[in-house]
Amino acid sequence: MWLKAPNISFVHGFSKRHGGTSPAPFGTLNLGGSDDDPENIRNNRSIALRQLGLDYKALCFLKQVHGNEVCIAQPGRQQGDALVSNRRGDVLAVSIADCYPLLFEDHENGVIGAAHAGWRGTVGRIAANTVDAMERLGASRNKIRVAIGQGISQQNFEVGHEVIDQFAANGFPENCWDGKHINLAKCNIFVLTGSGILPQNIWAMNRCTFESDFFSHRRDKGLTGRMWGVISL
Repeated sequence: MWLKAPNISFVHGFSKRHGGTSPAPFGTLNLGGSDDDPENIRNNRSIALRQLGLDYKALCFLKQVHGNEVCIAQPGRQQGDALVSNRRGDVLAVSIADCYPLLFEDHENGVIGAAHAGWRGTVGRIAANTVDAMERLGASRNKIRVAIGQGISQQNFEVGHEVIDQFAANGFPENCWDGKHINLAKCNIFVLTGSGILPQNIWAMNRCTFESDFFSHRRDKGLTGRMWGVISL
């Protein structure tokens, strides 16, 4: 049900699609979206958080808008694409189905973050904004560790030239794409290291959402479930 990152010590996980109650095409651990029965989604969220030993009432999540705004976490739903907290018990969750979930922690100073990084958020440097917001809560950049979960691979992420042009115009190096295929994980690592995160503190899962363990909006032509990246202080 959950995949873990070796560099994150707080309770966390990246969900797979198995172990829930939703029928196809949302089978079975669908944690979001608007097409599945809301009761199934609530049940799945409860099941998933319970397996991590986390409190559903402490859940902080987002109406994601593919931007670069970072919210100070509050229980319930906010609008933006990243959350940060230094409050014990908060459960931060971001939803994905091809975009990348990024989990952040400064264990020493007790600050966490979670970001949803699609191509628009990546161009807008949401990873850097999350680091900045964590620093304002007391984190130290050289202490922050970041885990990049599953997302669409470069091989499967073909875009138009206008998208490539946006990355180029915003200073991303040419080795972040090949023709019309972008490597979003590499783009986010570029942003993180440029924001002062030590390379040895960054871990990437390097798994593609086109794999059968995961939901993929592109593979399934929009009719699919959602996975979560979750972290709690």
